[in-house]
Amino acid sequence: MNEKENVLVSACLLGVACRYDGCPKPCKSVLDLKEKYNLIPVCPEIFGGLATPRPPCEIKNGRVVTKAGEDKTEFYERGANEVLKLAKIFNAKKAILKENSPSCGHGHIYDGSFTRTLVNGNGITAGLLEANEIEIRGESEC
Repeated sequence: MNEKENVLVSACLLGVACRYDGCPKPCKSVLDLKEKYNLIPVCPEIFGGLATPRPPCEIKNGRVVTKAGEDKTEFYERGANEVLKLAKIFNAKKAILKENSPSCGHGHIYDGSFTRTLVNGNGITAGLLEANEIEIRGESEC
């Protein structure tokens, strides 16, 4: 019997309303992967203890902050560690994560000015997973 590979997926891309604004962001190309892979939904912000909805956050000077300047880094780090635990439990070597997010963004994230300006960098979860040799892709790469 051929077992499907386990892949972590940002839950919002699967249609779960867990984003900061309480809206899902279902992505058809990601949803279609369920035929080929076991998709394991993850939401680092929820796993870290943040509510939905919640104020938007961006990474500024290495810290995750709200527009009002509240530091939420601890929540994002806690959530990233929970996602890494799941990756290990399910032996997931790949992840498909929400682009530009302060948690899940890979390669590009918002710059902390809350002007939708992108800079090179990774979100907290994407960085931790990559450091643990998990291959990351964004939804546009599926």
